[in-house]
Amino acid sequence: MIERLPSPTRADFRFWWPVTVRWGDMDAMGHVNNIIYFQYLESARVGYFEAFTGWTGRDEGGGRQGPVVVSQTFNYRLQVYYPAELEVGVRCREIRNRSFVLEYGIFRKGADELIGDGTSAAVWLDYDTNKAVPIPPHLRQALTGN
Repeated sequence: MIERLPSPTRADFRFWWPVTVRWGDMDAMGHVNNIIYFQYLESARVGYFEAFTGWTGRDEGGGRQGPVVVSQTFNYRLQVYYPAELEVGVRCREIRNRSFVLEYGIFRKGADELIGDGTSAAVWLDYDTNKAVPIPPHLRQALTGN
């Protein structure tokens, strides 16, 4: 059985990423397709990294390292239809030696209505060796906010 964490609230997050639901996000049933939510999480994850760590995914300053998602979950709570404005909250729930877990909550813009929530586990990867490496101290500090 899958362990389900308590539903997050807006107060749980310090970073927010805006999402405008596009017409093309819907499926034949007329609501946002289930896989699209993972695209929303991806955009929020990249925004989170850019905002808190300065990582942009480019080789600026050398060192070809970065996050690679190894596992994802998502709990669908409410259906969303076009048009809609959403906000994705992101926080680092857990940090380990070479990996970390981000938690997400998708809410209607400006409201406490939880659309869905999930997690992603990622490793910090050396792209040249294709091996997980320890998370650098400055990144660890940025992820935890300490």
